[in-house]
Amino acid sequence: MSLKKINTVLAAAFILFILWFGAEFILSPETTAPGFGLPSWPPGDGDGFLIIKGIRDVVLALVLGILLVTGHRRALGWVLLVEALAAYGDMATVLVHRGSVATALGVHCLTATLMVVNGLLIMRETRKGAAAPETPAPQPA
Repeated sequence: MSLKKINTVLAAAFILFILWFGAEFILSPETTAPGFGLPSWPPGDGDGFLIIKGIRDVVLALVLGILLVTGHRRALGWVLLVEALAAYGDMATVLVHRGSVATALGVHCLTATLMVVNGLLIMRETRKGAAAPETPAPQPA
């Protein structure tokens, strides 16, 4: 399988994964929240904040999806690298608030790191394609 196909499959998996999690936080924040890794439900009406997290995830997935579908692969690589910061931020949030270390590292850190790897692989793939264009062979006179 070519590097481009592997990168495409990985990027599509991230898009579906992020879209699914975002939708879960929007549609059912109470049941989805414990899987985020924080130790307790926020006091008061915390649904709104969880829905915001869900909307953020859906938007992140849609941006990646648009870049993948439209073939803007180099931009896709860059955006994967930048969006990994959101997952690293989620990891830091869970750790700072004394949440599950296993979830912080096994879900958020792993996701972010895999996004970075996928982004770097796409950057590598597009750098090869963006190398010097082939020059046509000289034509006989």
